[in-house]
Amino acid sequence: MTNEKANVADRALTPEQKLEELGLELPPLRPSVGSYISCVRTGNLLFTAGQGVDQFHGKLGRDLTTEEGYKAARQSMLNLLSVVKNELGDLSKVKRVVKLLGMVNCTEDFTEQPIVMNGASDLLGKIFGEKGQHGRSAVGMQQLPNNTAIEIEMILEVEDEGGSK
Repeated sequence: MTNEKANVADRALTPEQKLEELGLELPPLRPSVGSYISCVRTGNLLFTAGQGVDQFHGKLGRDLTTEEGYKAARQSMLNLLSVVKNELGDLSKVKRVVKLLGMVNCTEDFTEQPIVMNGASDLLGKIFGEKGQHGRSAVGMQQLPNNTAIEIEMILEVEDEGGSK
């Protein structure tokens, strides 16, 4: 019965409270480095621009380990969640994480892109539970802007506000 009560209490936490429990906080919004906006909403879908990281640079398989790549993916997801919170005002308005595209800056013989991307996927599961389960692509890239280790894009289903924002 105690576990059941704990599960009920866990479901009652907001995504922001779950982040706090994990000892994580959303970073400030990163500035755009080109002619684009950080997300576009159409109906109840939110499409984010890719978010890299400022903390991890270089190629996986040469400059960075798979474990460092996992941490980079988690940080990239925190950057994305900052964008989403800025757009929606509240992460509880996320109805479903639909799809992630993870681009990993890596050597041509590096094959652990899925393990690296688990850093983002695992975080979404901890924050959103079933709503955080998603489709995903994890691909290797020859180079990414500013030599960032990773860049992730996300598509979300969000609460309908009766029109585009």
